[in-house]
Amino acid sequence: MRAAVFRTPGVAVEVTDVELAPPKAGEVEVTIAAAGVCHSDLHVIRGEWQVPTPVILGHEGSGIVTAVGPTVSGLAEGDHVVLSWVPACGTCRYCLLGRPSQCQVAAQVTAPNGVLYDGTSRLSVAGETAYHYLAVSSYAERVVVPQSGAIKVREDAPLDVIALVGCAVATGVGAVQNTAKVERGSTVAVIGCGGVGLSCIQGARLAGASQIVAVDIMVEKLDLARRFGATETLDASAGPVVQALKDRVPEGLDYVFDAIGKIETTEQAIAALGLGGAAVVVGLPPTGKTAKFEPLALAEADQRILGSNYGSVNPAIDIPRLVDLFMDGQIDLQSMVSARRPLEEARQALDDLASGHALRQLLMSAAAPSTSPTEVRS
Repeated sequence: MRAAVFRTPGVAVEVTDVELAPPKAGEVEVTIAAAGVCHSDLHVIRGEWQVPTPVILGHEGSGIVTAVGPTVSGLAEGDHVVLSWVPACGTCRYCLLGRPSQCQVAAQVTAPNGVLYDGTSRLSVAGETAYHYLAVSSYAERVVVPQSGAIKVREDAPLDVIALVGCAVATGVGAVQNTAKVERGSTVAVIGCGGVGLSCIQGARLAGASQIVAVDIMVEKLDLARRFGATETLDASAGPVVQALKDRVPEGLDYVFDAIGKIETTEQAIAALGLGGAAVVVGLPPTGKTAKFEPLALAEADQRILGSNYGSVNPAIDIPRLVDLFMDGQIDLQSMVSARRPLEEARQALDDLASGHALRQLLMSAAAPSTSPTEVRS
């Protein structure tokens, strides 16, 4: 098959021929319909996150099950699925506590080592072992994933668009609904209006927030944020962000979501809070970076700093629910797609993402099944 291979930080990915072994026990093969291009992949390319190489990048995607390994239950050939980059084991402490997004096997085995549950890879390039990225590797024509990493969804949903649910939408909407539990009537700001930030805005709208301030330096993204539910926008390049937010909401905000993950944006999120407010770190910074805040001020104001990994979702429940919300016209996915490109243009897509102008680009493989859109209720 064809896949985008990354070898060395600072060197572009190469789309080349890759060997994919068949699924083993508890695994399924999925033919990819579409793969979303995400900033987490840029962290790897820039050398900000360490992963084994060579690695097939991509962790957001959708497709159709084309083979199942022994012992697989609940999935069959022909099923439509959205891929989850936290393939919950179902038996570790956190899975048993109902927190599968914190699965210890995903955190300690699959993600850092580039392997599947049994500690081995199904990928190779010219006879050399290649590694899975977050147990997905969706920049490819086909993938083999643990069965819990392939979430069955309704078959009338357009496969290409719902790829976004696997990362950006689950992360953003989940951060609002699951991590922060935003209440109706709350005041909210979202710093960063990329795919995750726009999903945070949609989550805040669904939660019934009374004021949603979208913050970005790109005017075109701010214009789009209003379509997704922002009640007002703030150009971060026009001056100090914290003061501008306090001018809008003098008593401070109830919730501020950092959907970028830079140190300065995290510090802005904390500084803009009102009494009892919560800053939610959704965007992921480079490894080892630290932010500053004043603990006394945080304690006196009864404020919180929350980390949100994968929107604190339960993938098996939340991913089909988010697809349903899309099909019912309650969330917008179509407007998040800034481009559809062939898999062979993976390098250019990543370059465009790094420029800051692209929203969510979708890589479409030559092996992609039909993704003809289905009418969405509005």
